[in-house]
Formats: sequence, C-alpha cells, structure tokens
Amino acid sequence: MDVIYILWLRQCRRFFRSGIRVLLGFMQPLVYMLALGYGLNAVFVNSGNGSYLQFIVPGIMVQVILFTSMFWGANVVWDRQFGFLKEMLVSPVSRLRIILGNALGGVTVSLFQGLVLFIISVIVGFRPCNWALVPVAILFMSMLSMAIVGFSAGVGAMVDEMGGFVAVNNFLVIPLFFLSSSLFPLDHVPPAMKVIAEFNPISYAVDAIRTCLINKTHFGLLKDFLVLAFTMVITICFGTYRFMKIQA
Repeated sequence: MDVIYILWLRQCRRFFRSGIRVLLGFMQPLVYMLALGYGLNAVFVNSGNGSYLQFIVPGIMVQVILFTSMFWGANVVWDRQFGFLKEMLVSPVSRLRIILGNALGGVTVSLFQGLVLFIISVIVGFRPCNWALVPVAILFMSMLSMAIVGFSAGVGAMVDEMGGFVAVNNFLVIPLFFLSSSLFPLDHVPPAMKVIAEFNPISYAVDAIRTCLINKTHFGLLKDFLVLAFTMVITICFGTYRFMKIQA
C-alpha cells in the first residue's frame, strides 16, 4: 500500500507543480463553455430546448476529464524514456501495484480538473436541478476517468516515443469528443451521426452526468451505468495487460 500511495502522490505532485499545465488545462474548456454556452444560448432557447449553458456544462466537464485522462499515458512514455520506468520494473514490486498507484494519480488529477470546472460553471450561472445528485455525477466522472486512464496506459505502453503517443491521442480524443452528445442533443441529428454517437462510450458518460445535473437523458441512467462499467472493465484490462508486457 505504501508503494501505491507514493506513486499516487508522485503523479499528483508532478501535475500541481506544473503551474502552466494546470492553467492551460482549463483554457480550452472554458472557451467552449463561455463562447458556445452564451453565444448559442438564444438559438437553443428559441428552439424550445432550454438554456444551452445548462445543456453544455456536463459535456465540457467530460471534455476536461477525457483530455486529461487520455494524456496521462504520456507519463508512461516519459518514464520509459528517462529510465524511471525501468527502475520501477526491476524493483521487487509487482507491476500491478505500479500501474495501480500511477493510474490512481491520473484519475485524481482528471477528477480534480472536472470538479474545478464544475465550480467555475456554477459561478458563471450553471445550476444543477438537484444538488443531492451531484455526488452521483462525481461517481460517473470517476468511472469515465478510470476507463480513459486505463486505455491511455495501454497506449503509452505500446509506443516507444512521445510523437507516436501524441499522434494516437489526437486521432482518438477529438473524434470521441465531437462525435458524442457533448455539444448537441441526439434527438434531431442525422441518423448516421446518431448511430455513431450511440456506439461512442463518451456519449453515455455525458448522458449520465447530464441526467444527474439537469435531469435530461437520452439513453437512461441504467444503460449509461452499464455501458460505462463495461467500458471501464475492458480498458483497465487492456491497460494492465499492455503494461505487464513492457520489457524492463
């Protein structure tokens, strides 16, 4: 347990000591939230769908968690390049504890950023329909973070240099976000886009958080939970398997 705690603490300190990284992590989501939330609000209201700021905040929270969690796999690449990963792998500590400690650090960082963005959104006008369901929304945020961290760990274990990881990261993250229900409701989109969104696990994370915060759902909370739980198990198994295959 001491090893897991130390590796968790290392990941948290690495993040919070990088002040510019913390700041930049909020810039793009804030631009989306403020520019789109207020810029398209009148159009959204006139279409009879209510406040667009209320609608978009859960999607932007998912964006923060998705981007931060996916980038966490870069730590695996950096540790390999600088030799720290090799030192950990040859130590008398199981690889499972190594990846668990590091992954928990990644989950903590992404969840922290999601919660800070939620607080900022409340300051600028967002209001949850039921504050009692906010902890349930945090549970879904944690499930999403664990799923993406597990997947990014697997990707980081498969590539040998940062350029390859960034290429895979950009190839996956942006389509996953924009082809989900983060920025638009799925009720009136073209059938092809609706099908793509329904096969995108990020859509279910957005829908779950949106259900808890503003009581609007497309899939239903039970289906959201089952899809997220299944995705989390698969990605964690994938990340653990690939990490176990790393050659010391």
